Amino acid sequence: MPTLVVSITLFVLALLIGIEVIGKVPATLHTPLMSGANSIHGIVIVGVVIVAAEANSPLAYVFIFLAAVLGTMNVVGGYVVTDHMLEMFKSNKNEKKGESK
Repeated sequence: MPTLVVSITLFVLALLIGIEVIGKVPATLHTPLMSGANSIHGIVIVGVVIVAAEANSPLAYVFIFLAAVLGTMNVVGGYVVTDHMLEMFKSNKNEKKGESK
């Protein structure tokens, strides 16, 4: 039981610190930070795979599934946002020549 309390306490503290850190970031920096978050959530997915090997209860399977789905959504969403951001900086060859589409 003490392990569960420590784990919940760590989770809540990490959540509060994350909210505090992200809340202070200007809107112009959110997209570049998303690229960095992709690597972090990639590590989360690796952790999910490691924890899944030790799962032995239905509740653990539910939490593993949720962690895998949410982590994957965040990674994919981050790459989509990053791709859109990079598309903004690409110039069209027709536009460079002054031609219209």
